[in-house]
Amino acid sequence: MASSITIFILMILNNPPTTVHANPIKNIVVLIMENRSFDHMLGWMKRINPEINGVDGSEVNQLSVTDTNSKRFYFNNQSHYLDPDPGHSFQAIREQIFGSDNDTSGNPPSMNGFAQQAYDMDNTTSMSQSVINGFDPDMVVFYKTLISEFAVFDRWFASVPSSTQPNRLYVHSATSNGATNYIPALLIRATHKELHLIISMMPEYPSEYTTRIFRPLFYRNLRKLKYITKFHEYDLSFKQHSNEGKLPGYVVVEQRYMDTKVYETLRASPRWNETLFVITYDEHGGFFDHVPTPVSGVPSTNGIVRPDPFLFKFDRLGVRVPTIAVSPWIEKGTVVHGPNESPFPTSEYEHSSIPATVKKLYDLSSFLTKRGEWAVTFEGIVEKKTQPRTDCPELMQLAAVLKDHILTSFPDKIRNEMNVKQGKEYMEDAVRRFFEAGQYAKKMGVSEEHIILN
Repeated sequence: MASSITIFILMILNNPPTTVHANPIKNIVVLIMENRSFDHMLGWMKRINPEINGVDGSEVNQLSVTDTNSKRFYFNNQSHYLDPDPGHSFQAIREQIFGSDNDTSGNPPSMNGFAQQAYDMDNTTSMSQSVINGFDPDMVVFYKTLISEFAVFDRWFASVPSSTQPNRLYVHSATSNGATNYIPALLIRATHKELHLIISMMPEYPSEYTTRIFRPLFYRNLRKLKYITKFHEYDLSFKQHSNEGKLPGYVVVEQRYMDTKVYETLRASPRWNETLFVITYDEHGGFFDHVPTPVSGVPSTNGIVRPDPFLFKFDRLGVRVPTIAVSPWIEKGTVVHGPNESPFPTSEYEHSSIPATVKKLYDLSSFLTKRGEWAVTFEGIVEKKTQPRTDCPELMQLAAVLKDHILTSFPDKIRNEMNVKQGKEYMEDAVRRFFEAGQYAKKMGVSEEHIILN
């Protein structure tokens, strides 16, 4: 839903960092996109750089894993921007990667259940063909340019074989605290201590810029009164802060379909030579990828085991997703493959690599979780050059976090009983009331640790 509400959280300590780093990077900017696999978005980039582990059209799924005579779907390059929404729940992903909805014994997994699972959703073959499909490089020219000019990771996985929100939590804090699906009412009541911890560990508080409701407002710790003055509009503030060289050390940009604008803004910043821009996708969205998902040697973050019927131990990763790194310190045309048994023999690039790299670059005191300690970091891609290059070319539910804290009919009533115009007005009113409640509380001398509810 388009909305004029564009907010972010900006939390900066008064005291600047005291540690001097040899690494040239002082700003890490992470743009998180949604619901695409590596093969779907970047698989055909193998045509422009054969070193990339992409596709050649021989990749195939059958309509039925158990029927060798069933229709075959070969991977092609006919994807368009408006695709159907394939299954990407925990249950759907299990069938996609193992070819079965109850047998997870394959190691490596077969990755042959994508077409079958898509057919299960609508009993037609159109969605099955859509998920075994990717973009021609000329359809995604921006990514084609970035991959040619900077770095692409061709073995970067989602952190958990599930949907958007659990994986976004791993991006920030190397754990989802046991979440495997998007259950807003449960997320809203959570505090997510690891997310709060990384904020407190940073030499300056992170920022988040978004065109929609700020997702971390789900968490009570981040709705404290002391943060109320740290929210601003994206369209006004991101470019202004970037142009003035005032972006903090760690910035998260929520999904923007005009990601070229984010790049152009950073490129024009006086701190461009100190910036590392990372674009990643939270999860694969039900689209095919041919690289087997790691299912062994993955450490559980905190020993949580999900209840029946899945008994998931958070000990395997999700499907491979696109990840690109941009910086004037990166060699042109870099392809980052899988790690070489470091820091641990089974370590992989996954979303926990981001907070782990933040820890390395900013010399933070510790990794947030065991998963973060295990994940491969990528600071090395900006440490090879001696000089920077000069040739560098859901969301109504989130409003309800601010407005309907009692959650009596949340979220179905909101989603089902509003049209687009009403939804836009609802979100605008939610944010307005959030700010008003916060300003009133400050005026009345309420403790800064107070959680804002209006």
